[in-house]
Parts: sequence; C-alpha cells; structure tokens
Amino acid sequence: MTGQRAKVPRPRDTVARWIALTTMVAMLTLLALNELFSLLAGAWARPPLMETGLMEKAAAITRIIDSVAPGQRLDIAKAASDQGLSVQWLQRHEEARLPIVDDPEFSEGSAFLRRQLGRPDARIEAYEPGDWPAEDPARRYALIIELADHTWVDLSVASRSWGLGEWQRNLIIIALILLSTLVVALIATRHLATPLERFAEGARRFGVDFRAPPIPVVGPHEIRQAILAFNAMQAQLKHFVQDRTQMLAAISHDLRAPLTRMRLRGEFIEDAEQQSRLFRDVDEMQAMVNAALEFFRDEARLEHATAFDLAELLHTVVDDLRDAGIEVYFAGAQRFVYVGRPIGIKRALTNLIDNAIKYGTEPSVQLKAYTDCVEIRVLDRGPGIAPQFHEQVFAPFFRIEGSRNKNTGGVGLGLSAARATVLEHGGTLTLRNRRDGGLEVKVTLPLN
Repeated sequence: MTGQRAKVPRPRDTVARWIALTTMVAMLTLLALNELFSLLAGAWARPPLMETGLMEKAAAITRIIDSVAPGQRLDIAKAASDQGLSVQWLQRHEEARLPIVDDPEFSEGSAFLRRQLGRPDARIEAYEPGDWPAEDPARRYALIIELADHTWVDLSVASRSWGLGEWQRNLIIIALILLSTLVVALIATRHLATPLERFAEGARRFGVDFRAPPIPVVGPHEIRQAILAFNAMQAQLKHFVQDRTQMLAAISHDLRAPLTRMRLRGEFIEDAEQQSRLFRDVDEMQAMVNAALEFFRDEARLEHATAFDLAELLHTVVDDLRDAGIEVYFAGAQRFVYVGRPIGIKRALTNLIDNAIKYGTEPSVQLKAYTDCVEIRVLDRGPGIAPQFHEQVFAPFFRIEGSRNKNTGGVGLGLSAARATVLEHGGTLTLRNRRDGGLEVKVTLPLN
C-alpha cells in the first residue's frame, strides 16, 4: 500500500491552480457568509414561535381567563398585558383581524398548549410576522386560543426590529462579502507574491553583490522553475567571469616579462632618439599592463553591499581634492543613505571627477535624489566629446585624439571601470555635451 501511494502523482502547486482555487474558495466563502448572515438575521429578528417565550405565558393566562366569569375577563386580559405581550379577550374570532393563511393550525405547539390547558379538543391558531402583508405595520406574532364557551383569547408579541433599513442590511452583506473575498485573495496572493519578492530581491542582490548566494527555491511550480533557471544562469556567469578575469590577468602578467627584456635591450641602442621612443612605448605598454591588472583584479567588485552615506562619500572625495589644491564645487543633499559597494562607487566617481579636472576646467559635482533613483552629475568646462564617441569612450583602452589623449595621462580604462561599477549596481552612466561648452557625466543609481 505504501508503494502504491508513493506512485500516485500529487497535484502540482502551480500558479494556475492557485488562481482557480482562490476564485473557488472566494465564491464559496461569500456564499457561506451570505447564508450565515441571513440565517442569523432571521433567527434574531423573527425566531420560530416556539422560541419567543410566548407559549408558557399563553397557557397560564388562558387558564386564568377561562376559569373566571365573563365579566372579569377584560380586566384580567388588561392586567396580564405588558410592554412585550398584548392580551385581548374576544367574543368572536373575526374581532382579532388576523391575516388569511392556508393553514393557521399550530401543529408544532398545539399539542404542548393542549396538554397545558388540559383540553385535548381546544382550537388553536398561530401566526408569525411573515403571514401579514409586507406593508402592514401591525405584523406580529399572534396566538389565538378558543375557550370552553367558544370565546377567544388573543395573545400577541411584536416582531423584533434590527433598527436598520433594508438598504443598510444589504450594505452589511456586501461589506461581509467584500471582506471575505479580500481575506481569501490576500492569503492566496501572499502565497504567490512572497516567492516573487524573494526572486526579485535575489536578482537585485546579485546585481549589486557578485558573490550573492543562490535564491531559495520556493513557491509554485512556475516560480520554482524560474528560480532554478536564474540560479543556473548566476552560477554560469560567476564561472565565466572568474575564468575570464583569471585568463586576462594571466595574460597581462605574462606581458611584463617581454616588456622588461625590451627595456634591457633598449639600453644597447646607440641612437638616443630611437632609444627614447622605444622607452616611451615600453612605458606606455607597461602602464597599460598595470592598469589592466588593476582592472581585472579589482577587489572592490568582491566587496559586499552595505548601507552608506553617499553624500558624505562625495564630500570626502571633494575635500581630498581641495586639500591637494584643486577646487571642486559640490551641490546637493548633505546626507543620503544608499545601499551599495562604497569602495567601488568611490573609485568610479573619483575617476569621473579626475577626468573633469584633467580635460576641463571648473569641475563640479551635483547630487539629486528622487523617489526611485539618485543622480550624480559630474560637470566641467572644456572641449567636451564629439557625440559619435559618446559610447566608444567606454570601450577598454579607447582614447580620443586631441585634448583627451594619451599625452594627458591614462590608458583608457577609467570610464570602462566606472561604467562597469555603475552597471553592477543596476544603474546607468551617460555622457552629454553642455550647451555652453564642457561635458556632463550623469550617473543614475536605482533605489531598491
């Protein structure tokens, strides 16, 4: 039996199944609540006649009135009446002004009353508020009993009132239906939304922290499959980046040996001009190799994301430059908390500000915070960059001839490293020439 049970396929926990189940449960819940409210309302406002407390009183009062002389019966009926119970002695049945119903015989309570009265042949009729016309204000519970001399005792109790109109009761029912539907929908959507939120959070965490752990595989079947695919892609990307970094770092490291040999051999060149040119080329290649090694072995990329004051970080960079005698203007918030890798962001912003200092004048930094992102603008007054090169300058080792060339310093990795850091934080880095001359570098970082 255990083996057979194990072979029985269990239904998959899918999104479609949850949507269908939610719809069905919501409909059943609102129907059940509507029926329950109707039953409770009916039982409270119009309970069965046996539950009104009228039966015992009716038997006792009827026995008293039946036992006295006819001349005393009106006074006894008045004395027996109170705010909740009305008692009348009637000589004829028609005086009761009762509604016309098919069967006024009170089958459920007649036997009880006849036993209490000690008259098995007593004629008894009973009426409930529903027997009267809906517009009749005299609707009530009525119990009319024939006495031994064929006169009648009419005992009546007013129908209870909710104190609410029909539209107000309907409004309560609608509110209960909406509440039940909302509760069921919240439970179901929470079951679906929680795995999606974890999925999104894991994806954002991986974008900021390269060493982020895999996302827990939970939730309906479709979401679990998406998480498994993402975790597999994340592992492949990690493996690819690590292999690429190790390979390029090894190549850059191995280039140092031939460069050293070229410098040694250059010492034996007698032509001073040729020797100087060779040494300049070797120095430039050495600088490129060192920059490449630093770029590929950037430990800032392995830094864990943390909350830090982005405005304070910019103030620190600007203050360090001012201490070095370089005036950089800063405008923006004095405090702004951001979650990211502070070392990597500081290095990227330092590269951008250094470029503004090297290739222009009047360097400045602006920080602007919005509801969904934060913008950092690095501005200068200089020659700018031709629009056709706005994307090419982000390619590794790409340099523009003119004011922004190798003679002013750099090997063409600064912007590449800066954009890589910004992209790893889920942001963007764009260039734009300013109207009155100069360049604007805009860094946009999303707020998680």
